[in-house]
Amino acid sequence: MQLIKLTLPTPAENLALDEALIETADATGDHPEVLRLWEPAEPFVVIGRSSSYVGEVNHDYCRANGIPVFRRVSGGAAIVTGPGCLMYAVLLDYRIRPELRMLDHAHQFVMQKMAAAIRSLGIETQIQGVCDLTINHRKVSGNSLRCKRNWMLYHGTMICGFDAALIGKCLDWPKRTPAYRQQRPHDDFVGSIGISTDDLSNALQRQWSPEGIFQTWPKEITQQLVSAKYATKQWNAKVP
Repeated sequence: MQLIKLTLPTPAENLALDEALIETADATGDHPEVLRLWEPAEPFVVIGRSSSYVGEVNHDYCRANGIPVFRRVSGGAAIVTGPGCLMYAVLLDYRIRPELRMLDHAHQFVMQKMAAAIRSLGIETQIQGVCDLTINHRKVSGNSLRCKRNWMLYHGTMICGFDAALIGKCLDWPKRTPAYRQQRPHDDFVGSIGISTDDLSNALQRQWSPEGIFQTWPKEITQQLVSAKYATKQWNAKVP
């Protein structure tokens, strides 16, 4: 596994890079597994690949406050991210880890790694729902995945010092909620790890143990995906 710590200038570019990583890997015979870490420079909303553009987001608030809404390539519910959130992606090779083709194994494998990184900093955390990380029963990380023939992209957000009140302002009530939520509103349901993104980044690197830096990230494919998909209303606002 190799490491890429890279925050691109725009949300569209950052979302496109995650997809470009798995597309490039699946089209290449010899590609390393990758751990990517980045931190947004501004708040924005990301909805899941099959999410309703109008059903999960408070667009009036987002428009009034200049908070853009994008769609990602993986599934799951909408999130709000921004400075103080550490975003991660792990690109994993099914040929090395065939057990990860079973989704329950994939969720457990990645979530146990992420939870172990937080615990290494002296903070107890639990895995709840399908793939949430919680501290004192408050969600601090939401995650999703995308599968290709030989590769899996597993990515998510880890809330370190983000203003969780923004989540309740940007998002409506989700269509599906885990049982442990117990109908709590966003402000009571979402918490914070309470550490710096730098400290968490270092803990994740120790946990995943990447060997070297991934230098040849797919710049051209990333820009193609931005132009064709992530910067377009057709993709972001499409009706599933």
